[in-house]
Amino acid sequence: MKKLNEMVALITGGSKGIGYGIAASLLKEGVNVAITSRGQDAADQAVQELSTIGPGKVIGIAADVRSFESQQQAVAKTLEAFGRLDILVANAGVGHFADIRSLTPEQWHETIDTNLTGVFYSLKASMEALIDAQGYFISIASLAGTNFFATASAYNASKFGLVGFTQAVMLDLREAGIKCTTIMPGSVASHFNNHEPNAGDAWKIQPEDLGQMVVDLLRMHPRTLPSKIEVRPSQTAKK
Repeated sequence: MKKLNEMVALITGGSKGIGYGIAASLLKEGVNVAITSRGQDAADQAVQELSTIGPGKVIGIAADVRSFESQQQAVAKTLEAFGRLDILVANAGVGHFADIRSLTPEQWHETIDTNLTGVFYSLKASMEALIDAQGYFISIASLAGTNFFATASAYNASKFGLVGFTQAVMLDLREAGIKCTTIMPGSVASHFNNHEPNAGDAWKIQPEDLGQMVVDLLRMHPRTLPSKIEVRPSQTAKK
């Protein structure tokens, strides 16, 4: 088994929220990490904070998962910086929540293009490097990928699709030595949907909890694969 401090990870949407929490957890284990954000300023700010966590090294890359060329460039920069790619965490995501009567075509396309097509682009761009490394592909889906609810037609469609995509990819790639897992969190204390975490979010899953889950997956014996993980807060919000 490879040691964590010998690995390199690329995390899309790693400048805040769940992606940031996963990056922090990996860096503490000595994994070298590349994070992406749509803007270089956000990536640089996150790198400044994450670089103090060590011992792993971290770089920030401006990249948009909605562009295959952009994902190819992100992978190339990761390989240039660290020489390999062992772990792809497809985390970047958006959410537009509206009744279907008011959901716009632009909101639909941004949700599907980011949450579903963007994951395909990220994985496709990483494929050769992951095969070379006998690596790990982890997608961050949602319980919305199995539980539908009103005002979430675009989001549900993207996450149902992402769960199905990751499970099918798992079957495609398992004989190539690549492990694939989708993590499906419930309520997370994160910046998702322009929400700023606050004291009232203490009951929710914390980003670092999902970071620890990723570390645990990487430490699991190669013969065993938790291919789909549903994770919920252990308790509901206090009234």
